[in-house]
Amino acid sequence: MDYDSQSSSIDSSDTLSWIGWFCSLKGNDFYTQVGEDFIEDGFNLTGLSVHAPLYKEALEVILDVEPEDDEMSNKIPDLSILEPHAKMLYGMIHQRFITTRAGLNQMYSKYKAGEFGYCPRYHCDRTKVLPCGQHDLPMQSTVRLYCPNCKDIYLPSNGKHSTIDGAHFGTTFPHLFVQTFPDILPPPTFEQKNYVAKLFGFRVNERSKSGPRMGWLRMTPPS
Repeated sequence: MDYDSQSSSIDSSDTLSWIGWFCSLKGNDFYTQVGEDFIEDGFNLTGLSVHAPLYKEALEVILDVEPEDDEMSNKIPDLSILEPHAKMLYGMIHQRFITTRAGLNQMYSKYKAGEFGYCPRYHCDRTKVLPCGQHDLPMQSTVRLYCPNCKDIYLPSNGKHSTIDGAHFGTTFPHLFVQTFPDILPPPTFEQKNYVAKLFGFRVNERSKSGPRMGWLRMTPPS
């Protein structure tokens, strides 16, 4: 969706920032809004300029900074050119923000509301999942969903999330989230269940080609 296409609705509401607009786009409900104070702290953005060729201009788009004068505005690329860079830069800022206390708390609210969805595995009994990436660098893979119960990752079931860059959530977030909010883990009394393959009532050996050879990966080690 083009930012320009929303100009009419934006003009009618002075409170809608670029960040608010971006997070409200269809398919962007996994994102949380990063506070401008976090973005304005240069230390938090160290090293991110390599991910956005038009870094300064993209950052100004994110922060809704207007050009200082007409002469400068003539040198600034069209918003349609800046927008992809702004989205990429915001995603990388987002990866860092959600590992802070404020970011974790915001994501916790979304998690409790079930905004990230549920584990598709039957025996996880609709455990809520967390968005994560398989890489910390952009354009490597799309977002995955991590289940704190079976500790596996899955592709989002809704196609609107299929193009989200996994680096916008990163590899650290879900595990830091679980350590920060251990209450989301199943209770110690929760019985870890695995499907048992059987032929005519007999359990299929794990070494069989049709057996559950990888079942041990889902087993919880004894305490």
